[in-house]
Amino acid sequence: MHRQDKRSLSATRRSFLAASAVTPLLASAPVSADGPDIAHDRIARDLQRYVDFGNKQSGGPGDEACGAWLEDELEAIGFRTQRQSFSAPWFTPDTSEVAVGGDRAVLWPQPIVQTTPQDGLIAPLVRVDSTGRADRPLDGAIALVDLAHARWSSMFWPGVAGPVRAAFEQGALACVIVTNGPSGKIIALNTDGRVPLYDRPIAILAPDDAAPFLAAAQSALPARLTVTGQGGRRPAFNLVGTLDRGRGRWLVVSTPRSGWFTCAGERGGGIAAWLHMARWASRHAPDLDLSFVCNSGHEYQYLGAEELLHNVAPPPGETAFWLHLGANLAARDWHSGVGARRPLPGTDSQRYLVVSSHLVPAATEEFAGLSGLEAPYSSQDLSAGELTNVIEAGYAPVAGIFGVHQFHHVADDDERCVSAAAVTETTLAFQRLLEHALR
Repeated sequence: MHRQDKRSLSATRRSFLAASAVTPLLASAPVSADGPDIAHDRIARDLQRYVDFGNKQSGGPGDEACGAWLEDELEAIGFRTQRQSFSAPWFTPDTSEVAVGGDRAVLWPQPIVQTTPQDGLIAPLVRVDSTGRADRPLDGAIALVDLAHARWSSMFWPGVAGPVRAAFEQGALACVIVTNGPSGKIIALNTDGRVPLYDRPIAILAPDDAAPFLAAAQSALPARLTVTGQGGRRPAFNLVGTLDRGRGRWLVVSTPRSGWFTCAGERGGGIAAWLHMARWASRHAPDLDLSFVCNSGHEYQYLGAEELLHNVAPPPGETAFWLHLGANLAARDWHSGVGARRPLPGTDSQRYLVVSSHLVPAATEEFAGLSGLEAPYSSQDLSAGELTNVIEAGYAPVAGIFGVHQFHHVADDDERCVSAAAVTETTLAFQRLLEHALR
């Protein structure tokens, strides 16, 4: 996710930035035209509404209902909305578990799911370490891939892809991945949304449940891996709201809405900030056309975002600014070292602010005191997730946020993981940055 990529702006883009700097595009307005208390109340309501939709897997009931709600909200502001449809994988497990002797543990079947025989796959269990080294021969075995401790997010991250690839290259029949991370729970991993990465089963085991299976792997004891269920593909949609005033200069604000579980800390803050920005810009950006895009399919390696960039987004040369509100906009920090794990009032610092290079000084000022965001990065030096797609497509200037909080991609990423006050504080900082950049 934290992929670094040096870039240089073309002469055309430099000329566009210079032209943008001399034309005021925003009407004068205080930091929040309705006052910070009203902004907080609206953000808190929107945040709770998002949480209440439950599971947000792309194309599922929660994702579809959330998209319909956001569509209604944009139309109420005056946007014209459209849906961009695509297909996303789905799978509902009947059984997903690993068993050795009397020990059993529930697994998360890794999409795109490859199932086992109905009565399971029985083979020796062999541990594979985080570098891909196996304790014993893997040919005909079930690999127990023991990841390093990290805040994991994707099957494509080298720390996951490397040992899994090594296990299959050495003849493993299946992989069970132990996602060692701060929550001790299963961490679901983003993956390709078009084809399975491998033709053999992959499933995820919680670190809290791993001890008996790691012990069994020391002696290559036989294990039964069972992954059965029903799956296929189903329709999903990106939502696009436009307010075309005929100005020929677009402000684009994007955020994903889908994810593996409830996604309160991961996605909720971005959704609430996105709605706030839509209401604010509709009133205070009269010299800009507005495009607010909310994509599904994020968990399938930005499947929806790629569809949107190629088919719906305004061209880079007509875009005055692109703001991307990614993961972990303002998730809570936690105490977890001593006693019971408890949420803290403060915000998790593992969030990253990326802006076009000329905006770094302004971003440093506007986000001063905001944990993790007070040290912004130039987009020439760092980007991640869907923001990378935006930059590589030629859009500039840009600003974006991304991060991985302690319950990122964990089933327990619920309302305890996010604070409306912190989301409001971060949202208003982005509003001030836009005010600076577009004047």
